[in-house]
Amino acid sequence: MKKTDIILLGGLIGAILFSNIAQFQSTLSGLENEVLRMHILANSDSEEDQQLKIKVRDSLLEHSEEIFGECSTLEEMKNTAGHKLDYINDIVLEVIDENGFDYSAQSSLVNMEFDDRVYGGLTMPAGNYDALRITIGEAQGHNWWCVMYPPLCIPAAETVSADTDAAKDYFTKEELDVMENPENYQVKFRCAEVFKGIKKKISEIF
Repeated sequence: MKKTDIILLGGLIGAILFSNIAQFQSTLSGLENEVLRMHILANSDSEEDQQLKIKVRDSLLEHSEEIFGECSTLEEMKNTAGHKLDYINDIVLEVIDENGFDYSAQSSLVNMEFDDRVYGGLTMPAGNYDALRITIGEAQGHNWWCVMYPPLCIPAAETVSADTDAAKDYFTKEELDVMENPENYQVKFRCAEVFKGIKKKISEIF
């Protein structure tokens, strides 16, 4: 094989790999942009503070229909959450007070980085997601989280859980496969991370 042929073949293989990783990165970006998470940080990891976190969670989920019942899209959920942050925070403070604590609380709508998290039968890939973030007191304890949109939260779950059947109505086949079989995408995850880093460096240059 001629040297020029080897170069052309290498370039072709590189282009195919680049296209494949770019498509996978697009799938991950789609997931990040289609989800609103709830993220509750406990004051500390003491048993009392962790129990308080669960009570806050249960109360918020009990009020979820009241707060978000008329929302049918992600944008409606985010807009409603943004407009009702004070009301949501009042619910949190009420639970704190009822349980004999005097912690402060803060409710905010943020875009934040998450590590990959197992969510029932699904794995949400690492990335930057919009989230309704609730912090209790010093917010130094373990967190609880779920996916508010699509509406996958299961009320009163002792651990993170999800309505995996409902997920099929909101995510594409490709997105579901990534979440249900993350072990099949480990190499692509690493390549996508490198690809993302390269894009960031290029954007900083230009």
